[in-house]
Amino acid sequence: MNEDRVVGAARNFGGKVEEGFGRVTGDSKRQAEGLADQAMGAAQNLYGQAKDTASEAADVVAKGASNASDFVRRVIEEQPYTAVAVAFGIGLLLGWRGRIND
Repeated sequence: MNEDRVVGAARNFGGKVEEGFGRVTGDSKRQAEGLADQAMGAAQNLYGQAKDTASEAADVVAKGASNASDFVRRVIEEQPYTAVAVAFGIGLLLGWRGRIND
């Protein structure tokens, strides 16, 4: 949970209190300000949720890249000749494709 979510939730709660106080006292200006604070708090909380989700997605991608890197490193270390043959084949295909496009 990040700071935006905490601040947004607090602002939303404060807006509810302010709206209720405005309703009890008959102060329509305070009631409207409370509603505005609730909306701003909800928006900030939603923004914080989006940031958390993006951060979690970035962590998953980074972990996947790390796993792929570990796999490639392990294959190269355990089967160096196979790795060289595959790299050579990829190089030939790329070179052949380059000559066809010219």
